[in-house]
Amino acid sequence: MTPVDILTMMAVILAALSIILLCVVIISVITRITSKLRLSLPKKVVEKKTKKEPKKRRTERMSKDTASEGVTFNDIFMFMIAVPLVLLWVGFAGFVIHSGLQDDSVLEQIEGYTTLIAILGGPALLIIKDALDVWKQEQAEKTAFYKVKAQAVIDYNDAAQKQAQQIEANAQAQEHKMESSTISKVTAKKK
Repeated sequence: MTPVDILTMMAVILAALSIILLCVVIISVITRITSKLRLSLPKKVVEKKTKKEPKKRRTERMSKDTASEGVTFNDIFMFMIAVPLVLLWVGFAGFVIHSGLQDDSVLEQIEGYTTLIAILGGPALLIIKDALDVWKQEQAEKTAFYKVKAQAVIDYNDAAQKQAQQIEANAQAQEHKMESSTISKVTAKKK
């Protein structure tokens, strides 16, 4: 099998994967549209078809709202163009390296292969860089969230400790008042 045949086969496989992804995107869009149509129907029609669900906690509602944001153009772009491009670039570069180690004829045509790898590599590297930037931002947000959460736990524990100390001090003051009033009543009876 020649390198061109393998490259053609890889392109066909990636095109098939892109078609499958396109079908998934279309199905999700259709599902989203039908759910919006269901919301726009009169309540009587919707109530007959759906059972009443128990009240959900706020966090469950929030996660469902986040999940229903839908598919954006950027999602479609990433799955249809960016992911196959990066996979093709990495796969072809690996194939050229492997073939170059096995077959001397590949080394004779290495300039053409290197040019193709460079052409695919430019956009692929930009996509990878952007993906890494997004990942770094998510990690920074997680770190900031955990710092805030840790500080909130520390503040809560401090407040709980102060409250417990205040309750104990009030209980001791009340006990002291009770003892002093009892002593004053006993001394008043003796006089």
